[in-house]
Order: sequence, then structure tokens, then C-alpha cells
Amino acid sequence: MSGQAWLVFAGFWVLFVTSPGPNAVNCIQNGMTHGFWRSLWGVLAILTQSLLFLFLSALGITALLTAAPAGFLAAKIAGAAVLIWLGIRGWRRAGQPLGHVAAAPGSIYLRAFAVATINPKSVAGYLAAFSQFVDPGVPIPEQMGVIVPTALSITAMSYAGYTALGAALGRAALSAVADRRVRSGLAACFVFYGLALAATIFA
Repeated sequence: MSGQAWLVFAGFWVLFVTSPGPNAVNCIQNGMTHGFWRSLWGVLAILTQSLLFLFLSALGITALLTAAPAGFLAAKIAGAAVLIWLGIRGWRRAGQPLGHVAAAPGSIYLRAFAVATINPKSVAGYLAAFSQFVDPGVPIPEQMGVIVPTALSITAMSYAGYTALGAALGRAALSAVADRRVRSGLAACFVFYGLALAATIFA
């Protein structure tokens, strides 16, 4: 990959992982609830999913998934249901004091991995990356040696930043009303993303 091609890919990936979506909302919510360091388990889960999808895209698996209408439709329905469920659960817990909400690292990791995996933006992004930036005339392993560390580094910085934002909100001296509104707003975002995904099923 040439220097110019790398800059274009890096720019695309920055836009891809910094645009607000379910992963960003989940990181902010984790940071508010569990603090920065504990919530990095969620960032690790997103990096795991990114690495998995990068290699699946390199193997052409994600292209096969989108080419199978029934399977892709089922994935969309499941994804929409999970996002809406996470939103409703978050809304119901919005009034619960943060100090009384605890989760094991494994729970934070698995939830973040699930949110990242069911996110249709992920499949679209990885397909775009490999259809636009991978040169078929150059061996894939050679290109992956540049694409993978670039994508993972940018992804880590982006979602660690969202997690830090959530942790800062959690540490801020928010009133009970303001705290509930912020957390209710984050929960509403999950419902919105779920409904938006559901809408694409009938489009």
C-alpha cells in the first residue's frame, strides 16, 4: 500500500470509527457506569470484533454474508431486537445509582462484543474498506500487515476516547435529575439505532 493510499484509508477509518453509533454509545455508558479502566474491557471487545471482521473480509466472508439475503435479513432482525432490548433495559436502570451498578469484566466484554458484532455499520464498513482500498494485484497478507495495525490503532484511540468521555461524565457532580437524563438519553440512542435498523428491513 502506497503512502497516499494509506492516508486515504486512515482517513476513511477515522470517519468510520468516530461517527456516533451503538459502539460509541455503549462505550460512553460503560465509562459512566464502571469507570475508565474497568470499561477498557469493552474497548478490547470492539478490537476483537474488528480483528475478526478484518480477517473475515480478507477471506471474502462478509461479502458472502451480504450476498445471502435470508441470512443477512435474520442478522438485521436479531440486531434490531438486541439494540432495542439494551435501550429498554438501560432506560429502566437510568434511575439506579451508579455506585450500585456492578458488572464483571467478562460481562462488559461480552456485551460490547455483541453490540459491535450486530452493528450493520460494521459489515458495511469492512466491505467498503476491502472493496475500495485492497489492491487485488498485491498479496492480501502483505496489505493486511498495513491495514490491520492502522485500523486497530485508530479504533482503540476512538473508543478509548468515548470511554473517557463517559468516565468524565460519571465523575462529574451531576444532579440526580441530570444523571438520569443523560443515561436515559444514551438508552434512547440504543432504541433509535434498533428502530433505524428495523426500518431498513422493510425499506
